[in-house]
Amino acid sequence: QVQLVESGGGLVQPGGSLRLSCAASFAIYYTSIGWFRQAPGKEREGVSCISSRDSITYYADSVKGRFTMSRDNAENTLYLQMNSLKPEDTAVYYCATLRSCSGSGPERPGYWGQGTQVIVSS
Repeated sequence: QVQLVESGGGLVQPGGSLRLSCAASFAIYYTSIGWFRQAPGKEREGVSCISSRDSITYYADSVKGRFTMSRDNAENTLYLQMNSLKPEDTAVYYCATLRSCSGSGPERPGYWGQGTQVIVSS
């Protein structure tokens, strides 16, 4: 069964850091996969993604330079290292399998994780 299990969210102060994890039940090296977030009262947006075989990596302008995505193919786990967090980063963060990851962002998500909440507040 295809499963994505997320963890690592929590409450942090502005300027702090968190690392989110997304553990998959399948070989993610052969799958495009990415991170999304949904802030209170806002639409879900693509944050970052990586293509199959690590060919393409994408970051939204709002997180570029602060967030770093990585994939541990041996452990089938996707990570999102979030540094210099801002209150506007507050959201529920989701990982999802993708049809593709291009220079314009994640495309056509398929399977989703349950989400993990990130709150950035002093």
